Amino acid sequence: MSVRVSVPLGDGSTLEDFDRSVAYSEGHFVPISEAKISVLDFGFTHSDVTYDVVHVWNGRFFELEAHLDRFFASMEKLRLDPGLTRDEIREILAECVRRSGFRYSYIGMVCSRGVPPRGSRDMRMCKNQFIAYALPFIYLFPPEKRERGVKAIISSFMRIPSASVDQRIKNYHWLDMVRSQWEAYDKGADTAFLLDMDGNLTEGPGYNVFIVKDGALLTARSNVLEGVTRKSVLQIAAELGVPARETDLKPEDLLSADEVFLSSTAGGVLPVTRVNERIYNNDAPGPVTSRVKEAYWLRHDQDWNATPIHY
Repeated sequence: MSVRVSVPLGDGSTLEDFDRSVAYSEGHFVPISEAKISVLDFGFTHSDVTYDVVHVWNGRFFELEAHLDRFFASMEKLRLDPGLTRDEIREILAECVRRSGFRYSYIGMVCSRGVPPRGSRDMRMCKNQFIAYALPFIYLFPPEKRERGVKAIISSFMRIPSASVDQRIKNYHWLDMVRSQWEAYDKGADTAFLLDMDGNLTEGPGYNVFIVKDGALLTARSNVLEGVTRKSVLQIAAELGVPARETDLKPEDLLSADEVFLSSTAGGVLPVTRVNERIYNNDAPGPVTSRVKEAYWLRHDQDWNATPIHY
Protein backbone atom coordinates (compact mmCIF):
# COMPACT_ATOMS: atom_id res chain seq x y z
CA MET A 1 0.00 0.00 0.00
CA SER A 2 1.45 3.39 -1.02
CA VAL A 3 0.80 6.61 0.86
CA ARG A 4 0.90 9.98 -0.89
CA VAL A 5 2.60 12.63 1.21
CA SER A 6 1.85 16.32 0.62
CA VAL A 7 5.18 18.12 0.47
CA PRO A 8 4.93 21.94 0.44
CA LEU A 9 6.45 23.80 -2.52
CA GLY A 10 7.08 27.47 -3.21
CA ASP A 11 3.58 28.91 -2.94
CA GLY A 12 1.99 26.43 -0.56
CA SER A 13 1.19 23.90 -3.29
CA THR A 14 2.35 20.30 -2.90
CA LEU A 15 4.04 17.59 -4.87
CA GLU A 16 0.61 16.19 -5.64
CA ASP A 17 0.00 19.29 -7.75
CA PHE A 18 2.65 18.09 -10.19
CA ASP A 19 -0.02 15.75 -11.50
CA ARG A 20 -1.77 18.82 -12.91
CA SER A 21 1.31 20.02 -14.82
CA VAL A 22 0.65 20.54 -18.52
CA ALA A 23 3.05 20.59 -21.47
CA TYR A 24 2.88 21.47 -25.15
CA SER A 25 4.75 18.85 -27.13
CA GLU A 26 4.69 17.87 -30.81
CA GLY A 27 1.85 20.32 -31.43
CA HIS A 28 -0.44 19.06 -28.65
CA PHE A 29 -1.21 19.87 -25.01
CA VAL A 30 -0.46 16.82 -22.89
CA PRO A 31 0.21 15.86 -19.26
CA ILE A 32 3.81 16.69 -18.35
CA SER A 33 4.56 12.95 -18.12
CA GLU A 34 3.81 12.59 -21.84
CA ALA A 35 6.03 15.43 -23.08
CA LYS A 36 9.02 13.99 -24.90
CA ILE A 37 12.07 14.59 -27.03
CA SER A 38 13.88 12.02 -29.15
CA VAL A 39 17.16 10.60 -27.85
CA LEU A 40 18.46 11.41 -31.35
CA ASP A 41 17.53 15.09 -31.13
CA PHE A 42 20.64 17.26 -31.44
CA GLY A 43 19.30 19.22 -28.48
CA PHE A 44 19.94 16.10 -26.40
CA THR A 45 23.07 14.75 -28.10
CA HIS A 46 24.80 18.09 -28.83
CA SER A 47 23.12 20.50 -26.41
CA ASP A 48 22.01 22.35 -29.56
CA VAL A 49 19.07 23.99 -27.83
CA THR A 50 17.97 27.13 -26.08
CA TYR A 51 15.34 27.72 -23.44
CA ASP A 52 13.85 30.30 -21.14
CA VAL A 53 11.73 30.33 -18.01
CA VAL A 54 9.18 32.82 -16.75
CA HIS A 55 7.06 32.68 -13.63
CA VAL A 56 3.39 33.27 -12.95
CA TRP A 57 2.55 35.01 -9.69
CA ASN A 58 -1.05 35.27 -8.50
CA GLY A 59 -2.38 34.44 -11.95
CA ARG A 60 -0.14 36.85 -13.88
CA PHE A 61 3.05 36.40 -15.85
CA PHE A 62 5.86 38.54 -14.44
CA GLU A 63 8.07 40.21 -17.08
CA LEU A 64 6.81 37.87 -19.81
CA GLU A 65 7.80 40.16 -22.68
CA ALA A 66 11.38 40.44 -21.40
CA HIS A 67 11.63 36.64 -21.32
CA LEU A 68 10.19 36.37 -24.82
CA ASP A 69 12.67 39.01 -26.04
CA ARG A 70 15.55 36.92 -24.71
CA PHE A 71 14.12 33.64 -26.02
CA PHE A 72 13.69 34.97 -29.55
CA ALA A 73 17.13 36.61 -29.47
CA SER A 74 18.67 33.29 -28.38
CA MET A 75 16.88 31.38 -31.15
CA GLU A 76 18.06 33.89 -33.73
CA LYS A 77 21.68 33.59 -32.61
CA LEU A 78 21.50 29.79 -32.76
CA ARG A 79 19.59 29.80 -36.08
CA LEU A 80 16.62 28.03 -34.55
CA ASP A 81 13.08 28.52 -35.82
CA PRO A 82 10.18 26.63 -34.23
CA GLY A 83 7.76 27.84 -36.91
CA LEU A 84 5.73 29.78 -34.34
CA THR A 85 5.18 33.49 -33.96
CA ARG A 86 5.70 35.40 -30.74
CA ASP A 87 1.93 35.71 -30.32
CA GLU A 88 1.49 31.97 -30.82
CA ILE A 89 4.16 31.12 -28.25
CA ARG A 90 2.69 33.61 -25.78
CA GLU A 91 -0.70 31.92 -26.17
CA ILE A 92 0.78 28.41 -25.81
CA LEU A 93 2.44 29.41 -22.53
CA ALA A 94 -0.79 30.90 -21.22
CA GLU A 95 -2.75 27.82 -22.26
CA CYS A 96 -0.33 25.53 -20.40
CA VAL A 97 -1.02 27.58 -17.27
CA ARG A 98 -4.78 27.68 -17.85
CA ARG A 99 -5.01 23.92 -18.32
CA SER A 100 -2.93 23.30 -15.20
CA GLY A 101 -4.97 25.77 -13.16
CA PHE A 102 -1.82 27.02 -11.39
CA ARG A 103 -1.96 30.54 -9.95
CA TYR A 104 1.74 30.34 -9.04
CA SER A 105 3.77 28.61 -11.68
CA TYR A 106 7.16 28.08 -13.30
CA ILE A 107 6.86 28.10 -17.11
CA GLY A 108 9.49 26.69 -19.43
CA MET A 109 9.88 27.21 -23.20
CA VAL A 110 12.41 25.18 -25.17
CA CYS A 111 13.51 25.19 -28.80
CA SER A 112 15.66 22.24 -29.83
CA ARG A 113 17.47 21.51 -33.11
CA GLY A 114 15.56 18.31 -33.76
CA VAL A 115 16.46 15.04 -35.49
CA PRO A 116 18.24 14.99 -38.87
CA PRO A 117 16.81 12.85 -41.69
CA ARG A 118 17.92 9.23 -41.77
CA GLY A 119 21.38 8.89 -43.21
CA SER A 120 22.29 12.52 -42.47
CA ARG A 121 24.01 14.45 -39.71
CA ASP A 122 23.41 17.83 -41.34
CA MET A 123 21.87 20.12 -38.71
CA ARG A 124 20.50 22.34 -41.49
CA MET A 125 18.08 19.55 -42.37
CA CYS A 126 16.61 19.20 -38.86
CA LYS A 127 13.07 20.29 -38.08
CA ASN A 128 13.37 22.42 -34.95
CA GLN A 129 11.18 21.38 -32.03
CA PHE A 130 9.27 23.55 -29.54
CA ILE A 131 8.20 22.39 -26.09
CA ALA A 132 6.54 24.38 -23.31
CA TYR A 133 5.37 23.36 -19.85
CA ALA A 134 3.82 24.71 -16.65
CA LEU A 135 4.93 23.41 -13.25
CA PRO A 136 4.03 24.47 -9.72
CA PHE A 137 6.28 27.35 -8.67
CA ILE A 138 9.41 26.03 -6.94
CA TYR A 139 11.98 28.26 -5.27
CA LEU A 140 15.72 27.88 -5.81
CA PHE A 141 16.19 27.35 -2.06
CA PRO A 142 13.91 26.30 0.84
CA PRO A 143 12.16 28.91 3.03
CA GLU A 144 14.69 29.07 5.87
CA LYS A 145 17.56 29.73 3.45
CA ARG A 146 15.58 32.37 1.56
CA GLU A 147 15.01 34.20 4.82
CA ARG A 148 18.31 33.69 6.64
CA GLY A 149 20.65 33.43 3.65
CA VAL A 150 22.64 30.76 1.86
CA LYS A 151 26.25 29.65 2.09
CA ALA A 152 28.39 29.72 -1.05
CA ILE A 153 31.92 28.87 -2.10
CA ILE A 154 34.15 30.25 -4.84
CA SER A 155 34.46 27.24 -7.10
CA SER A 156 37.74 25.89 -8.41
CA PHE A 157 35.98 25.13 -11.72
CA MET A 158 36.12 27.90 -14.32
CA ARG A 159 33.08 29.22 -16.20
CA ILE A 160 32.95 28.21 -19.87
CA PRO A 161 34.46 31.22 -21.71
CA SER A 162 32.03 33.40 -23.63
CA ALA A 163 34.31 33.11 -26.68
CA SER A 164 33.20 29.47 -26.82
CA VAL A 165 29.63 29.67 -25.51
CA ASP A 166 27.84 33.02 -25.49
CA GLN A 167 26.35 33.08 -21.99
CA ARG A 168 23.80 35.69 -23.13
CA ILE A 169 22.13 32.78 -24.93
CA LYS A 170 20.32 30.76 -22.27
CA ASN A 171 21.76 27.30 -22.70
CA TYR A 172 22.18 23.83 -21.25
CA HIS A 173 26.01 23.86 -21.27
CA TRP A 174 25.94 23.26 -17.54
CA LEU A 175 28.76 20.84 -16.77
CA ASP A 176 30.90 23.62 -15.31
CA MET A 177 27.92 24.55 -13.14
CA VAL A 178 27.18 20.92 -12.23
CA ARG A 179 30.74 20.23 -11.14
CA SER A 180 30.85 23.45 -9.11
CA GLN A 181 27.57 22.54 -7.41
CA TRP A 182 28.93 19.16 -6.37
CA GLU A 183 32.02 20.91 -5.06
CA ALA A 184 29.78 23.14 -2.96
CA TYR A 185 27.89 20.16 -1.56
CA ASP A 186 31.15 18.40 -0.71
CA LYS A 187 32.25 21.49 1.26
CA GLY A 188 28.97 21.83 3.16
CA ALA A 189 27.77 24.84 1.15
CA ASP A 190 24.51 25.45 -0.69
CA THR A 191 25.90 26.75 -3.97
CA ALA A 192 28.98 27.98 -5.82
CA PHE A 193 30.23 31.07 -7.65
CA LEU A 194 32.33 30.56 -10.77
CA LEU A 195 35.22 32.69 -12.01
CA ASP A 196 36.20 33.19 -15.64
CA MET A 197 39.62 32.48 -17.16
CA ASP A 198 40.79 35.97 -16.11
CA GLY A 199 39.79 35.39 -12.49
CA ASN A 200 36.68 37.58 -12.63
CA LEU A 201 33.45 36.67 -10.88
CA THR A 202 30.73 35.48 -13.29
CA GLU A 203 27.61 33.71 -11.98
CA GLY A 204 26.36 30.53 -10.37
CA PRO A 205 24.07 27.62 -11.24
CA GLY A 206 20.87 29.40 -12.26
CA TYR A 207 21.46 32.90 -10.94
CA ASN A 208 23.39 36.18 -11.16
CA VAL A 209 25.51 37.51 -8.28
CA PHE A 210 25.45 41.00 -6.73
CA ILE A 211 27.68 42.52 -4.08
CA VAL A 212 27.12 45.63 -1.98
CA LYS A 213 30.27 47.64 -1.30
CA ASP A 214 30.32 51.05 0.39
CA GLY A 215 26.64 51.55 -0.40
CA ALA A 216 26.97 50.69 -4.12
CA LEU A 217 25.52 47.68 -5.90
CA LEU A 218 27.92 45.83 -8.24
CA THR A 219 27.49 42.85 -10.55
CA ALA A 220 29.59 41.10 -13.18
CA ARG A 221 29.54 42.73 -16.60
CA SER A 222 30.64 39.84 -18.84
CA ASN A 223 30.46 36.08 -19.33
CA VAL A 224 27.06 35.98 -17.64
CA LEU A 225 23.45 35.47 -18.63
CA GLU A 226 21.80 38.87 -18.69
CA GLY A 227 19.09 37.77 -16.31
CA VAL A 228 15.62 39.27 -16.37
CA THR A 229 15.62 39.41 -12.56
CA ARG A 230 19.11 40.96 -12.75
CA LYS A 231 17.64 43.70 -14.92
CA SER A 232 14.81 44.20 -12.41
CA VAL A 233 17.33 44.54 -9.58
CA LEU A 234 19.25 47.24 -11.46
CA GLN A 235 15.98 49.11 -12.10
CA ILE A 236 15.00 48.80 -8.44
CA ALA A 237 18.39 50.11 -7.34
CA ALA A 238 17.84 53.23 -9.46
CA GLU A 239 14.41 53.72 -7.90
CA LEU A 240 15.84 53.35 -4.40
CA GLY A 241 18.70 55.73 -5.10
CA VAL A 242 21.31 53.01 -4.69
CA PRO A 243 24.28 53.46 -7.07
CA ALA A 244 24.60 50.37 -9.27
CA ARG A 245 26.84 49.30 -12.11
CA GLU A 246 28.17 46.34 -14.04
CA THR A 247 31.92 45.86 -13.65
CA ASP A 248 34.72 43.31 -13.32
CA LEU A 249 34.82 41.77 -9.85
CA LYS A 250 37.68 39.77 -8.35
CA PRO A 251 37.39 37.25 -5.51
CA GLU A 252 38.83 39.85 -3.13
CA ASP A 253 35.98 42.22 -4.07
CA LEU A 254 33.50 39.51 -3.21
CA LEU A 255 35.16 38.61 0.08
CA SER A 256 35.53 42.24 1.17
CA ALA A 257 31.94 43.16 0.28
CA ASP A 258 29.45 44.37 2.87
CA GLU A 259 26.62 42.24 1.47
CA VAL A 260 26.10 39.58 -1.20
CA PHE A 261 22.91 38.37 -2.83
CA LEU A 262 21.66 36.38 -5.80
CA SER A 263 18.98 37.14 -8.39
CA SER A 264 16.95 34.48 -10.18
CA THR A 265 13.54 33.87 -11.72
CA ALA A 266 13.30 30.89 -9.36
CA GLY A 267 13.27 32.94 -6.19
CA GLY A 268 13.84 36.63 -6.89
CA VAL A 269 16.40 38.21 -4.54
CA LEU A 270 18.18 35.69 -2.30
CA PRO A 271 20.62 36.75 0.46
CA VAL A 272 24.05 35.16 0.80
CA THR A 273 25.48 35.32 4.31
CA ARG A 274 28.63 33.21 3.90
CA VAL A 275 31.20 32.80 1.11
CA ASN A 276 34.03 30.40 1.89
CA GLU A 277 34.92 31.35 5.49
CA ARG A 278 33.70 34.95 5.19
CA ILE A 279 30.55 35.80 7.20
CA TYR A 280 28.50 38.86 6.20
CA ASN A 281 26.35 41.06 8.42
CA ASN A 282 26.57 38.73 11.42
CA ASP A 283 25.27 35.82 9.33
CA ALA A 284 22.05 37.63 8.38
CA PRO A 285 20.68 39.44 5.29
CA GLY A 286 22.04 42.98 4.98
CA PRO A 287 19.98 46.19 4.83
CA VAL A 288 20.44 46.88 1.09
CA THR A 289 19.64 43.25 0.25
CA SER A 290 16.47 43.45 2.34
CA ARG A 291 15.34 46.71 0.69
CA VAL A 292 15.90 45.36 -2.82
CA LYS A 293 14.17 42.08 -1.97
CA GLU A 294 11.14 43.86 -0.52
CA ALA A 295 10.88 46.14 -3.57
CA TYR A 296 11.16 43.18 -5.94
CA TRP A 297 8.21 41.34 -4.43
CA LEU A 298 6.24 44.56 -4.10
CA ARG A 299 6.43 44.84 -7.88
CA HIS A 300 4.48 41.59 -8.10
CA ASP A 301 1.66 43.06 -6.01
CA GLN A 302 1.66 46.26 -8.08
CA ASP A 303 1.20 44.49 -11.44
CA TRP A 304 4.61 45.66 -12.65
CA ASN A 305 5.03 44.42 -16.24
CA ALA A 306 2.37 41.82 -15.51
CA THR A 307 0.44 39.87 -18.13
CA PRO A 308 -2.88 38.53 -16.75
CA ILE A 309 -3.93 34.99 -17.56
CA HIS A 310 -7.62 34.50 -18.28
CA TYR A 311 -8.40 31.15 -16.70
